[in-house]
Amino acid sequence: YWFQDAKFGIFIHWGVYSVPAWAPVGVQYAEWYWSQMQDPDNPTYAYHRQTYGESFAYDDFIPLFRAERFDPRSWVELFRDAGAQYHVLTSKHHEGFALWDTKVSDRNSVKMGPKRDLIRELFDASRRYTPELHRGLYFSMPEWFNPDHPWEGHAPRNPYTLEPVPYTGHFAGQDYIKDLQAPQMLELIEGYDPEILWCDIGGDNDSHRVLAEYFNHAKNRARPIEVTVNNRSGIGPHDFTTPEYTTYDSVVTAKWEASRGLDPRSYGYNRATPDDKYMTTEEVIHSLVDIVSKNGNFLLDIGPRADGTIPEIMERRLRETGEWLKVNGEAIYGSTYWARMPQLGEDLRFTVRPEKAFYIHSLTRPGSTLTVEAPVPVRPGDRVTLLGHDRALSWRTTGGSLVIDVPSAARASGRHVWVFKVDWRS
Repeated sequence: YWFQDAKFGIFIHWGVYSVPAWAPVGVQYAEWYWSQMQDPDNPTYAYHRQTYGESFAYDDFIPLFRAERFDPRSWVELFRDAGAQYHVLTSKHHEGFALWDTKVSDRNSVKMGPKRDLIRELFDASRRYTPELHRGLYFSMPEWFNPDHPWEGHAPRNPYTLEPVPYTGHFAGQDYIKDLQAPQMLELIEGYDPEILWCDIGGDNDSHRVLAEYFNHAKNRARPIEVTVNNRSGIGPHDFTTPEYTTYDSVVTAKWEASRGLDPRSYGYNRATPDDKYMTTEEVIHSLVDIVSKNGNFLLDIGPRADGTIPEIMERRLRETGEWLKVNGEAIYGSTYWARMPQLGEDLRFTVRPEKAFYIHSLTRPGSTLTVEAPVPVRPGDRVTLLGHDRALSWRTTGGSLVIDVPSAARASGRHVWVFKVDWRS
């Protein structure tokens, strides 16, 4: 139930790929650097050769992933200030590098790189300083170049010479599913108590058994917690679907969550992206309102640098989103979609807090009147306000439309999205 009400979360893509941190802007995922450098026709192939040289293997980035400026408290307090209700960290991306002290592989952040359990540090800080936030973990089901079960079809190799290279920290001769994938998922479940398990890619798996353990572990704790899993664990059962860099066009009554980066086309940090290519605060808030009006959650991604710092442009966008949510969050958190319609034209969206209020979101600055040509559930005596402007607004119904008078002081009080509230309790 908490996931239904939370609406807004922060995705964090952070790993060895945060060292090269490069992709053609707006075209490719920077976190797919290792995969993309295999293809002679991909710009990453030429970029890597020119920048690092043909003999520099991807795993040579591991010692450069140091996280030396990682301050988990500042991260979680930023997420809280952004108005997020949960955060989801990449525990292991397709590169196979784990951000915790996994016992089934030395390819992890405790044995190499930062020499720190990054998940433990983030979760400990979250529980201590922002206990109101819910904590989740992303987990890639396959690994691109794991020699025992390579998703790319081959073990690691030099893309220029095609000679084999080591898969650093790997325990050779494992059954990938039985000895690595499933045990790692269980380590995360039993050792970190994630409230979201955000799997990716699917493919071969032992997910029926692992997810049964996930739900049983949550239920059998001294203090049971509600947990949820997405639709990418490789099996049918799931709690929510996960479109990425896109959304659904209309209400989807089965729960869903849209994710995308602040970057125009990357979850991981891309050093090539200029500040003016990131989402604007208005775009973030418009996306959030649109998604929530259609029964979705918005998982907005940031890509920290390899040293653990969050780029200033990303921090600024999160803080500005949080300022808007401080005023207008009641129309987002705990709301649901309007069964008649989620939107009217390009400019209006609707949400409902059952038994409490009806909300009209104007994505453009209203004029002296706002006309809503829809059967808005408003009754004589209901109080209509603009969030952030406490005075009641005069209103009337004309020919099946709601017409609200919006004085200049009310218009001036809003920004990005203007939210009108029909208070059913008045």
